[in-house]
Amino acid sequence: MSKPLTATQMGLVQCQGCGLLCQAPPPEQDGFCPRCHAPLHARRPGSLQRAWALLIAATILFFPANLLPIMLTTSLGRTQKDTIMSGVVYLWVTGSWPLALVVFVASILVPFAKILALFLLLVTIQLRSDWAPLQRTRLYRLLELVGPWSMLDIYVLGLLVSLVQLQSLATVILPGPAALAFAGVVVLSMLSAMNLDPRMIWDPIGETSD
Repeated sequence: MSKPLTATQMGLVQCQGCGLLCQAPPPEQDGFCPRCHAPLHARRPGSLQRAWALLIAATILFFPANLLPIMLTTSLGRTQKDTIMSGVVYLWVTGSWPLALVVFVASILVPFAKILALFLLLVTIQLRSDWAPLQRTRLYRLLELVGPWSMLDIYVLGLLVSLVQLQSLATVILPGPAALAFAGVVVLSMLSAMNLDPRMIWDPIGETSD
Protein backbone atom coordinates (compact mmCIF):
# COMPACT_ATOMS: atom_id res chain seq x y z
CA MET A 1 0.00 0.00 0.00
CA SER A 2 1.43 3.40 -0.97
CA LYS A 3 1.96 6.06 1.68
CA PRO A 4 -0.64 8.86 1.84
CA LEU A 5 0.35 12.13 0.21
CA THR A 6 0.94 15.23 2.27
CA ALA A 7 -0.91 18.49 1.59
CA THR A 8 2.31 20.02 0.22
CA GLN A 9 2.73 17.14 -2.23
CA MET A 10 -0.87 17.68 -3.36
CA GLY A 11 -0.28 21.40 -3.89
CA LEU A 12 -2.50 22.48 -0.99
CA VAL A 13 -1.90 24.93 1.84
CA GLN A 14 -3.99 25.78 4.90
CA CYS A 15 -4.88 29.39 5.61
CA GLN A 16 -3.52 30.49 8.99
CA GLY A 17 -6.37 32.99 9.33
CA CYS A 18 -9.54 30.95 8.82
CA GLY A 19 -8.25 27.38 8.36
CA LEU A 20 -9.49 27.02 4.77
CA LEU A 21 -7.56 24.48 2.66
CA CYS A 22 -6.48 26.34 -0.48
CA GLN A 23 -4.56 25.69 -3.66
CA ALA A 24 -0.92 26.62 -3.11
CA PRO A 25 0.24 29.63 -5.18
CA PRO A 26 3.22 29.32 -7.54
CA PRO A 27 6.61 29.76 -5.80
CA GLU A 28 7.25 33.12 -7.47
CA GLN A 29 3.83 34.59 -6.61
CA ASP A 30 2.11 35.71 -3.41
CA GLY A 31 -1.12 33.87 -2.64
CA PHE A 32 -4.11 35.00 -0.62
CA CYS A 33 -6.96 33.08 0.96
CA PRO A 34 -10.15 33.41 -1.13
CA ARG A 35 -12.26 33.52 2.02
CA CYS A 36 -10.44 35.87 4.45
CA HIS A 37 -7.76 37.28 2.10
CA ALA A 38 -4.93 36.43 4.51
CA PRO A 39 -1.49 35.68 2.96
CA LEU A 40 -0.96 31.99 2.25
CA HIS A 41 2.19 30.28 3.50
CA ALA A 42 3.03 26.58 3.53
CA ARG A 43 4.86 27.25 6.80
CA ARG A 44 4.82 30.31 9.05
CA PRO A 45 7.61 32.64 7.85
CA GLY A 46 10.39 32.90 10.44
CA SER A 47 8.63 30.51 12.80
CA LEU A 48 11.74 28.56 13.77
CA GLN A 49 13.91 31.66 14.21
CA ARG A 50 11.37 33.42 16.45
CA ALA A 51 10.80 30.29 18.52
CA TRP A 52 14.57 29.88 19.03
CA ALA A 53 15.06 33.54 20.01
CA LEU A 54 12.20 33.48 22.53
CA LEU A 55 13.31 30.15 24.01
CA ILE A 56 16.93 31.28 24.43
CA ALA A 57 15.73 34.45 26.17
CA ALA A 58 13.49 32.37 28.48
CA THR A 59 16.40 30.05 29.29
CA ILE A 60 18.66 32.97 30.18
CA LEU A 61 16.01 34.44 32.49
CA PHE A 62 15.39 31.05 34.13
CA PHE A 63 18.64 31.32 36.12
CA PRO A 64 18.07 34.72 37.79
CA ALA A 65 14.43 33.75 38.33
CA ASN A 66 15.58 30.86 40.55
CA LEU A 67 18.83 32.25 41.99
CA LEU A 68 17.79 35.79 42.91
CA PRO A 69 15.35 36.64 45.73
CA ILE A 70 11.74 36.64 44.62
CA MET A 71 10.31 37.70 47.98
CA LEU A 72 11.54 40.13 50.63
CA THR A 73 10.08 39.66 54.13
CA THR A 74 10.52 41.86 57.19
CA SER A 75 9.88 40.57 60.69
CA LEU A 76 10.67 42.56 63.86
CA GLY A 77 12.89 44.90 61.89
CA ARG A 78 14.77 42.09 60.17
CA THR A 79 14.70 41.70 56.38
CA GLN A 80 14.96 38.25 54.84
CA LYS A 81 15.47 37.46 51.18
CA ASP A 82 13.88 34.27 49.85
CA THR A 83 14.29 32.54 46.51
CA ILE A 84 11.65 30.19 45.14
CA MET A 85 13.62 27.17 46.37
CA SER A 86 14.16 28.58 49.85
CA GLY A 87 10.41 29.20 50.01
CA VAL A 88 9.81 25.55 49.12
CA VAL A 89 12.25 24.46 51.86
CA TYR A 90 10.57 26.80 54.36
CA LEU A 91 7.13 25.35 53.59
CA TRP A 92 8.46 21.79 53.86
CA VAL A 93 10.21 22.39 57.20
CA THR A 94 7.17 24.10 58.71
CA GLY A 95 4.97 21.10 57.82
CA SER A 96 3.16 22.56 54.82
CA TRP A 97 4.50 19.88 52.49
CA PRO A 98 1.44 19.78 50.16
CA LEU A 99 1.87 23.48 49.41
CA ALA A 100 5.64 22.98 49.14
CA LEU A 101 5.05 20.35 46.43
CA VAL A 102 2.63 22.63 44.58
CA VAL A 103 5.13 25.52 44.61
CA PHE A 104 7.98 23.25 43.50
CA VAL A 105 6.00 21.69 40.64
CA ALA A 106 4.33 24.89 39.41
CA SER A 107 7.26 27.29 39.82
CA ILE A 108 10.35 25.13 39.18
CA LEU A 109 9.59 21.72 37.68
CA VAL A 110 7.00 22.72 35.06
CA PRO A 111 8.92 25.74 33.64
CA PHE A 112 12.14 23.69 33.48
CA ALA A 113 10.38 20.74 31.81
CA LYS A 114 8.70 23.10 29.33
CA ILE A 115 12.06 24.63 28.35
CA LEU A 116 13.60 21.16 27.88
CA ALA A 117 10.64 20.01 25.77
CA LEU A 118 10.87 23.09 23.54
CA PHE A 119 14.61 22.54 23.09
CA LEU A 120 13.91 18.94 22.06
CA LEU A 121 11.32 20.02 19.49
CA LEU A 122 13.41 22.84 18.06
CA VAL A 123 16.63 20.81 17.81
CA THR A 124 14.91 17.89 16.08
CA ILE A 125 13.14 20.27 13.67
CA GLN A 126 16.38 22.15 12.99
CA LEU A 127 18.16 18.85 12.21
CA ARG A 128 15.17 17.76 10.08
CA SER A 129 14.90 14.56 12.08
CA ASP A 130 12.18 12.04 11.25
CA TRP A 131 12.34 10.53 14.74
CA ALA A 132 8.96 9.85 16.43
CA PRO A 133 6.93 12.59 14.69
CA LEU A 134 3.64 11.50 16.26
CA GLN A 135 5.07 11.57 19.79
CA ARG A 136 6.68 14.98 19.18
CA THR A 137 3.38 16.33 17.88
CA ARG A 138 1.66 15.08 21.02
CA LEU A 139 4.38 16.73 23.10
CA TYR A 140 3.69 20.04 21.33
CA ARG A 141 -0.04 19.68 22.01
CA LEU A 142 0.79 19.05 25.67
CA LEU A 143 2.82 22.26 25.74
CA GLU A 144 -0.14 24.12 24.27
CA LEU A 145 -2.35 22.61 26.97
CA VAL A 146 0.05 23.55 29.76
CA GLY A 147 0.53 27.11 28.43
CA PRO A 148 -2.56 28.77 29.99
CA TRP A 149 -1.79 27.09 33.33
CA SER A 150 1.53 28.96 33.52
CA MET A 151 -0.31 31.76 35.31
CA LEU A 152 -0.90 29.30 38.17
CA ASP A 153 2.55 30.37 39.41
CA ILE A 154 1.17 33.80 40.34
CA TYR A 155 -1.49 32.25 42.58
CA VAL A 156 1.07 29.88 44.10
CA LEU A 157 3.28 32.81 45.08
CA GLY A 158 0.23 34.52 46.55
CA LEU A 159 -0.42 31.47 48.73
CA LEU A 160 3.22 31.47 49.80
CA VAL A 161 3.00 35.13 50.80
CA SER A 162 -0.19 34.54 52.79
CA LEU A 163 1.32 31.58 54.62
CA VAL A 164 4.44 33.52 55.59
CA GLN A 165 2.33 36.39 56.89
CA LEU A 166 0.14 34.10 58.98
CA GLN A 167 2.88 31.92 60.46
CA SER A 168 5.64 34.45 61.10
CA LEU A 169 3.67 37.70 61.47
CA ALA A 170 5.93 39.14 58.77
CA THR A 171 5.36 41.96 56.36
CA VAL A 172 5.99 40.80 52.80
CA ILE A 173 7.38 43.21 50.24
CA LEU A 174 6.87 42.12 46.65
CA PRO A 175 8.29 41.82 44.09
CA GLY A 176 11.88 40.75 44.65
CA PRO A 177 14.51 41.06 41.90
CA ALA A 178 13.61 37.61 40.53
CA ALA A 179 9.92 38.40 40.05
CA LEU A 180 10.39 40.15 36.71
CA ALA A 181 12.73 37.40 35.46
CA PHE A 182 10.21 34.76 36.57
CA ALA A 183 7.40 36.49 34.69
CA GLY A 184 9.68 36.71 31.65
CA VAL A 185 10.30 32.96 31.71
CA VAL A 186 6.58 32.25 31.76
CA VAL A 187 5.69 34.72 28.99
CA LEU A 188 8.65 34.01 26.69
CA SER A 189 8.32 30.22 26.88
CA MET A 190 4.61 30.54 26.10
CA LEU A 191 5.34 32.80 23.11
CA SER A 192 8.04 30.40 21.89
CA ALA A 193 5.55 27.53 21.80
CA MET A 194 2.96 29.75 20.08
CA ASN A 195 5.44 30.79 17.35
CA LEU A 196 6.56 27.25 16.59
CA ASP A 197 4.84 25.76 13.54
CA PRO A 198 4.28 22.08 14.49
CA ARG A 199 3.79 21.10 10.84
CA MET A 200 7.57 21.36 10.43
CA ILE A 201 7.84 18.19 12.54
CA TRP A 202 6.37 16.24 9.61
CA ASP A 203 8.34 17.87 6.78
CA PRO A 204 11.16 15.24 6.76
CA ILE A 205 8.51 12.49 6.60
CA GLY A 206 7.05 14.03 3.45
CA GLU A 207 10.51 14.25 1.92
CA THR A 208 11.38 10.59 2.58
CA SER A 209 8.05 9.43 1.13
CA ASP A 210 8.74 11.02 -2.27
